[in-house]
Amino acid sequence: MTKVKGERPKALLDVPFHYCPGCTHGIVHRLVAEVIDELGIEGRTVGVASVGCSVYSYNYFGCDMVQAPHGRAPAVATGVKRARPEDVVFTYQGDGDLAAIGAGETVHAAARGENIVAIFINNAIYGMTGGQMAPTTLPGQVTQTTPYGRDVKTAGNPIRVCELLSSLDGVALAQRVTVDSVKNVKEAKRAIKKAFEYQMEGKGYCIVEVVSTCPTNWGMTPIDALQWLRDNMLPYYPLGVYKDIEEGKE
Repeated sequence: MTKVKGERPKALLDVPFHYCPGCTHGIVHRLVAEVIDELGIEGRTVGVASVGCSVYSYNYFGCDMVQAPHGRAPAVATGVKRARPEDVVFTYQGDGDLAAIGAGETVHAAARGENIVAIFINNAIYGMTGGQMAPTTLPGQVTQTTPYGRDVKTAGNPIRVCELLSSLDGVALAQRVTVDSVKNVKEAKRAIKKAFEYQMEGKGYCIVEVVSTCPTNWGMTPIDALQWLRDNMLPYYPLGVYKDIEEGKE
């Protein structure tokens, strides 16, 4: 008798992803869907998709989805959660969306302690629009708009989002993870599940930052992109829990 392992989560629809080969969005989508399945909340979960590579994520999740204007996912999620407090509400945002045009929305939603979850994909670049510098682009990193590398004297320093938000009283969980290995994929899922559980318990704003790759705009193979992430992104964006009100980590 054949035993099936690794079945598609019910909360993840059986349609092809549009993402580039090697993109880690698909892994994170699966983790979110697995958590929704395990918690049994698909029928009362609302996802908010903003603008970026993940703009079509409403085609992939089986729960209700709302499309938000660029950077406004936290505001839309706030409205949904306040109107329907019994629902579980999450945003799915990239770094150009959450940390650039949506930076103000993000900071104030966190400061207010809005009872929502933010899934934040940090690949250090604007992916959908062709590879421009993002707020998370590393010093010296070459992009379409920094052909000689990011110069912090003129472009400023990258924003470390978890460190920034962890200083706000309304934040219940701020954790940075990645999905470059089986071990780290499992840790990322635990973080996402904890964030959803915290929302269900009414603890406040939760963010899970996933340090990710963008092989296409980085101009690398998927394997080389993962190694570049390990060698360059993780030293600048260390993994770990930056705030967890249950564990007393402030």
